[in-house]
Amino acid sequence: MTENRSFASSSVPRHLLRGVAGFGALIGSVALIPVLGLVSLALAPLGLLALRGCPTCWAIGLVQTVSMGRLRRQCTDGRCELTRAPR
Repeated sequence: MTENRSFASSSVPRHLLRGVAGFGALIGSVALIPVLGLVSLALAPLGLLALRGCPTCWAIGLVQTVSMGRLRRQCTDGRCELTRAPR
C-alpha cells in the first residue's frame, strides 16, 4: 500500500456509522428478498458504497482510523517499520 492510499475516516464514530449503514444495507438487501423480491437487491450497491468497496476495506479503514496519529511508518534503505509516534 502506498503512503497516499488510506481507507481511514476523520473520526472513529463516523467510521462506525458508515459501517452500520453499509452492513445494514447489505444485510437488508438479502433479508428483504421475501418481502420485496429481487428489488431489495438494489440496497447492495448502497451498502458497498458506504463501506468504500468491500467489508475488508471498511475493516482496514477502521484499523487505520484508530491508529491514526499513534503510529508512524519510517522507511530507511528500503526497510520500513512501524514505530510509536512521539507524544
